Amino acid sequence: MEQSFLAYLRGRCRSLPQVSVGIGDDAAVIEPPTGQLIACTDQIIDGTDFRSQQLAPDHSLADVGYKSMAINLSDIAAMGAVPTSALVTLSLPKTNATRIAGEVYEGILQAAEEFQVAIAGGDISTYEGPLAITVTLLGHVPPNAAWLRRSAELGDAVLVTGAVGGSILGRHLRPNPRVELAQILRDSVNVHGAIDISDGLSLDLDRLCAASGVGIELNIATIPIHDDAIVLSEKTGRTPFEHAWSDGEDFELILTMNQADADKVLEMPLPCEITQIGKMISRTGLWKHEGTKLVRLSPQGYIH
Repeated sequence: MEQSFLAYLRGRCRSLPQVSVGIGDDAAVIEPPTGQLIACTDQIIDGTDFRSQQLAPDHSLADVGYKSMAINLSDIAAMGAVPTSALVTLSLPKTNATRIAGEVYEGILQAAEEFQVAIAGGDISTYEGPLAITVTLLGHVPPNAAWLRRSAELGDAVLVTGAVGGSILGRHLRPNPRVELAQILRDSVNVHGAIDISDGLSLDLDRLCAASGVGIELNIATIPIHDDAIVLSEKTGRTPFEHAWSDGEDFELILTMNQADADKVLEMPLPCEITQIGKMISRTGLWKHEGTKLVRLSPQGYIH
């Protein structure tokens, strides 16, 4: 199965200049970046991160493959980096292994083409277990210019891309990594701190604050709530805000920058919506105003 599938992949994978030698050799030969190398990896497993037997009629294993790439692309975007190449490992159940691999790779190749990522190599194996997909993604940033969780500053404006909540209705399988936006912002303003929203808006916001040693005063009314959160609330009995606050897998970005840069960004034509939701303060944690008092908020989300 492996050799015939590798032949199929060699025919499907586009040749891009960032990879001199790709699939088919003992290792890939990748051109070094002009700045610093950025690397991330994520694994998704059937039964934990998706359920292949319960995919909705309008979703498929190709969507799962797309997700395996997109979640890594979101991490690359959160670093302010440009993605270049990927290593993909498939651990396949023995039954229908070739069919499953082909369907998953349709989504992987779609994401790779959309974001100009070269599939440089990886591994394929079969075993007595569930489908697992591991993607290692490489990218680059200018020297000493990566956006970091620990770099938010006191007084920074805090912005969030897109809208959040309710991703389980389908967006979690086809997220929109903010790679293009990250490059526009890199060329336009000075982003200080950044993180992508994978485990919930409030939980990842709290992680950003903790890493930077600051807190946030939130304007709760400005948090952009996705229509999916409203639809989901009708089924769960939880409010749309509760879903926006704690649902995971939005794969949007939280960004911090000085207020002057934030004001500039909020006036720019961008490929997605961006909203200011608060500002960084010296009191650590998440806070909102109730009258003249600051009230502490509890972060909620998915704990691994």
